[in-house]
Amino acid sequence: MSVALFTAIGLAWVYLLREAAAMSTTAAQARMHAAMGMAGMAMRVWDAADWVALFAMWIVMMVGMMLPSAAPVILLVLGAYRLRGDSQARLAAMAFMGGYLLVWAAFSAVASLGELALHRAALLSDDLRLHPAALSGAVLVAAGIYQWLPFKNRCLVSCQAPLAFLTRHWRTGVSGGLQMGMRHGALCVGCCWLLMTLLFVLGVMNLVWVALLAAFVLIEKLAPGGTIVGRVAGVAAALWGVYLIVGS
Repeated sequence: MSVALFTAIGLAWVYLLREAAAMSTTAAQARMHAAMGMAGMAMRVWDAADWVALFAMWIVMMVGMMLPSAAPVILLVLGAYRLRGDSQARLAAMAFMGGYLLVWAAFSAVASLGELALHRAALLSDDLRLHPAALSGAVLVAAGIYQWLPFKNRCLVSCQAPLAFLTRHWRTGVSGGLQMGMRHGALCVGCCWLLMTLLFVLGVMNLVWVALLAAFVLIEKLAPGGTIVGRVAGVAAALWGVYLIVGS
């Protein structure tokens, strides 16, 4: 199970590296077309096929970013099923991971639709970042404030204490694993969804920021003092957002 888990994470990052390289080439071509007065080619309106590609990209990105912080609870679920003598322990743990990713897939569908709408409204630059700066600033302020809200804290506490989560929500069998995974995924989305929208500010396929956000989520959930780190980061994000708004 652990091999499959970390293989999935590794493959996700390989895919992201390839996609980032492809998007960098596309963005460079778009800038070249714009410089040559070929803006129409550079600003092609995205269609349903583009949404499918965006959806796939977001799902893989969520696998690479969110599974590392969920790995401890997934392995804990497997161990708990085995300890209880469940003959379908591995399948149940896989169902838990599937349920967790199913919720993030729903988030990915919404995020990709949002990206499609922003592109059609000409609010995304060639490197898939929001513009104007004031709009980016508003997203940063909202994300910073969210880090301090009680709802965010309740979701984060559940992610920080997987044993307590399993004690309260334990279900038996493969269907039970799926239900628990979806519940844990919903709490994880509640904790991190606005952090993920920061990718629109930082660059959806800017792998440096993608890796930094993934590391931040890992620290916030698993490291001692993660809540404090999250709130300090919230203040920093809000101040950055105010700076962009005032300076725009």
